[in-house]
Order: sequence, then C-alpha cells, then structure tokens
Amino acid sequence: MTKSKAYFFPLRPQPGTRGRIRLSAKLRSIQLIITLSFTAVAVLVAVIVSSMLYNKFAKTAEENANLNMQQIIEQVNYNLELYVKGMSNIFETAEEQVTTSPSIDSPLLYERMDTLMSSREDLVSIALFTPQGRYVTGTPGQNMRVNTQLQSQSWFTNAQKTTDISYSAPHIQNLFKGQYNWVVSISKMIEYKENGELKRGILLIDFNFRTIDQLSRQVKLGKRGYAYILDSLGNIVYHPQQQLIYAGLKYENVEPVLAYSFRSYLDESTGEKRFITVRTLEETGWKIVGVAYYDEIVTTKRDLNQFLFWFLAAVILCAIAVSVFLSWLIASPIRKLERTVKQVGEGDLNTPINVSGAYEVEQLSRRFNLMLQRIRQLMDQIIYEQETKRKGELEVLQSQINPHFLYNTLNSVIRLAERGKNEEVITMIQSLSKFFRISLSKGNNIITVQEELDHIRHYLVIQSFRFKNKFRFEIKAQDEVLPLQTIKLILQPIVENALYHGIEMSPDEGLILISAELQDNLIVIRISDNGIGMSKETLHNILNGGSKSAGGSGVGVRNVNERIGLYYGREFGLTFESELEEGTTITIIFPAIGQNEGQENTAGGETS
Repeated sequence: MTKSKAYFFPLRPQPGTRGRIRLSAKLRSIQLIITLSFTAVAVLVAVIVSSMLYNKFAKTAEENANLNMQQIIEQVNYNLELYVKGMSNIFETAEEQVTTSPSIDSPLLYERMDTLMSSREDLVSIALFTPQGRYVTGTPGQNMRVNTQLQSQSWFTNAQKTTDISYSAPHIQNLFKGQYNWVVSISKMIEYKENGELKRGILLIDFNFRTIDQLSRQVKLGKRGYAYILDSLGNIVYHPQQQLIYAGLKYENVEPVLAYSFRSYLDESTGEKRFITVRTLEETGWKIVGVAYYDEIVTTKRDLNQFLFWFLAAVILCAIAVSVFLSWLIASPIRKLERTVKQVGEGDLNTPINVSGAYEVEQLSRRFNLMLQRIRQLMDQIIYEQETKRKGELEVLQSQINPHFLYNTLNSVIRLAERGKNEEVITMIQSLSKFFRISLSKGNNIITVQEELDHIRHYLVIQSFRFKNKFRFEIKAQDEVLPLQTIKLILQPIVENALYHGIEMSPDEGLILISAELQDNLIVIRISDNGIGMSKETLHNILNGGSKSAGGSGVGVRNVNERIGLYYGREFGLTFESELEEGTTITIIFPAIGQNEGQENTAGGETS
C-alpha cells in the first residue's frame, strides 16, 4: 500500500537565541510580573511607613530624652533649693540669736548656738568675726590657726560688699585648728552687742559640702551624662570631674550657661554633641547644668534603626512569600491554559480545557472550548466538502468512456464481420454490451465483487480479440468474496496498464492472473502479469499521475488508489511488486463489507 507523507522542517533558531528567548519569556511571565509588582509596592509602602515611623520615633526619642533630662535637673534644682533654703533658715536663726542677745559673751547664747549646731549634721562651725578679722565667738569653741589670711577669703570680702547673705564656693575650711573640712560658707555683716556697746561683725556658718555633693552625684543622665553647679560668677561649685577641671584636662564652656538662667541647647564646643540644660537657684544664684551626650540619644536611634531594619526585612520576606503565593495562584490556571493551548497548537484539537480558577480564566477556558468545537466542526465540514468534491471528480472521470477503446472495439467487430466470423462478432458484441452495462450499473458507485470480476472478464475478452490472442488470462475468486461490496471500475485501469505497458511490449505470450480472497475480514485482490515489468521511476510516475493508459479510460492507477482511500480510509489501497523482465503484481486491499453494510456505506459514500 502506498502512502504519501509530508515532512515539515521547522526553522531552527540561531545559537544563543533560544536562551535569550527563554529568558525574555520568563522575564515577561505573569507570575514574575505580579511577584515583582506586589513586592515593589509592599516594599515601597514598608519603606515609607518605616521612614515616617523612624522620623517620628527619633524625634520623640530626642524630645523624651531632653524632657527627661530637664525633669531630672528640675528635681535636682528643687532639692538643692530646699537644702539652700534650709541653710538660709539656719543662718537667719543664728543671726537672730546673735543680734537679740544682750551680750555676745552670754552663756545662753553659747547654749543656743550649741543647740543649733546639734540640730544638723552638716553644720561644721558657727563663728563671728570683726571687720578687722578678729574672732569674737563661735562654736565649737576651738583655737584659730595662725596666718589664715581671713580677710582675703571670698566669704569675708563678699559679706562686706552686700547686706544680703553671701554664699561662697566650696573650699577647705582652714580657720580652726584640727579642721580641714570641704565646706560652703554663708556669711553676712550683722550687728551685735558687746559690753553694752552695739558693734558690727561678720557672721559665718560653714556647711559641709558633702550633702550638696551627694545630691549632685545622684544625677544620672545616661551612661556618661552628669550635672555640675556654677556660681553667679562662673566658678564651678560642683563638678563630678572637678579634679580634671582643675588640672586642665577637661573643659566646660560656661559662657552660654552664664547668659541664661533657664535654657536647653545643643553644644559642640568640646568636639562632641551634648544637650545642655540650665536651671538657676533663686537663693544663691547658682546654676545647675545638666549634660547629656547626643550619641547616647543616638543609641536609641540606632536601636530603632536596627528594629526598623529587621522589621523591614521581615515585611519584605512576607511580601515576597505572599506575592509568590498569590502570583502562583493567579498564574497557575493561566499556565495550565497555556499548556493546553500549546497542545491544540500542535494539532491536538480533541484536548478539552477544564481550567478552574478566577472567573475570567474559567470564562476564557469555556470560550476556548466553544472555539475548539467550532474549529472541529469547520474542519469536518471542510474535509466533508473536499472528499465530496474529490469523489465527484473521480466519479465524473470514471464515467468517461474512452472513445478510442469503443472505436477500436467497433473496428474489430467490423473486421470480424467482414471475414465472416459471426460467432466471434457475437461474442465481442455481447462482452461489449455487458462491459458497458456493468460500467453504468444504473448510476451506482458500489457493486459486488462478482460484478467487478465479470466486468474485467468482459474487458479481457474484448482485448483478447484486439490483441489477436497475444495473451491469456485466469480469474479465480473464493465464493464468500463474490457477494461482498466493492467500488466499481478498480480493476480495469490496473489490467489496462498490464496490457499496454507490460504484455504488449513483451515478445512472449502474456499471462494475466486475477485472484480474489478474504483474509482477516479484508478483501485482497491480486493482479499479476508476466510482462516486461516496471522500473521504480515508471512506478513512481504511475502512482503520481505521470502515466496513463495509452488507450484506456484515463482513470489511472493513482485515481484507483485515491478512490479506495477516500471510501475506506487512507490505510487501504494498492501495493506494487515489480521487476524488469519478470512482471508485475498489484495487490488491492480494502475492508470486507456485506450487501446490507454496503448499502449503508453506499449511502454514506454518495453523500460524504
């Protein structure tokens, strides 16, 4: 059986282009686009929110740190004010006792001063001096040291300059023997009575500086922050690193501090950013200065930065995970639809598309199924129309009567009649009549195998007279094959080729053998001749319409093969075996169909 095959050679992409095409397709995939878009939006929102949060929290952290420092300094200021006010109260009490005493050397005055001394642990001494520096009285009663340079000390000179209470900076008390306390001195010019005479003198009370030191040391402004105290002249009353200040190893910029009594500002005079808070004691004019280092506040910012960094990283990871999942959820049915469409594009039109997912994808798959159904219908319609057209062409072709065959046959009859061979004339006319009667078959395209064999028998009888007994023929058929159905006129073109292309050119007597049998529900008809045979080129020309019967119907072997393929399927048709100088065998194979089935098939053949 001969089958035609078509080979398609797809264009191969040049080296390197396939990888770029795949990369481009991946970059344009809907899943990647959705993932990148969703991630970009999520990251952008997270960055904006993080930036806003950072700015807000950083500003709040600075404000809170500054407020916290101010509150601490306010508390220190309040505590020191209470302490200084207590010192002032003690001084006023002592002043009252001295000024109201009838005599400075009164035992009652000594007793009251001792009582006042014992009322507070931070009291170091109470003493009264003349403006010339002579010791008048005091407690505890101790001898004064020589060369104290009393008149040059700040508390002494300040008392002479003002009528108000004067507060000194912290200093070593060196007036009395055996005492070297770190004290703050309060002094004032007052009047007292001695031997009935009213005199002026300087009252001095020394307070141990330890209490002020303890109050100031309790201030904690971060890990490195501290507080220090300045007097109204800019002298340092207290500093936690006072020894470094005195040694010149540490510097405090006090000029801005002295300019304000209440202020908070940023200082960079020491090379480091520091927050400075200033508060002023009303009683003494001292300034409480709080110092907080900016980098410790920045540490809070740094912690906030780290938190926001990890928060942003977590958001990005979550955004990527969610976007990948959502994009997969959206793209998965689309990819499934794409794979199915690819199968359809490769020619599998029977692939149904059952894609579930988003509404649009379901609608697309449903519409695509409808489109496939319509395409199949149109293809079936085209195939039906083409087969119908081809069958019509073949039927018109086979219905043509070769005028040369009829003309030659009638000439042969005339010659036989002229010779007086009436029996042979009768035989030829009868065979010709039966030949054309079977050819017409009342317009039916399907006849029995018996009728087809009779048709070829009459044809061979006619040709045997024309070729003057140059050949002989034999026709054999199984009885069960004879009533089965076949397409008419499938043997004549083949036998015609055997006569004109094989036997006529052979010098020997020709032999044509025709057999019909049933094999595995298939009808197998063989036509063999002992002619000159055919080359492969000649056989190819016959199968492709390049050669016709020289005086036959013109239907041709190729048309026989096409007719069988159209009616029974492309797997059925003709097979050839031929060798030069030995002969040719052609085998026809098609399904065995009974009379009832044949009628149905005929109806289908006529309409298909």
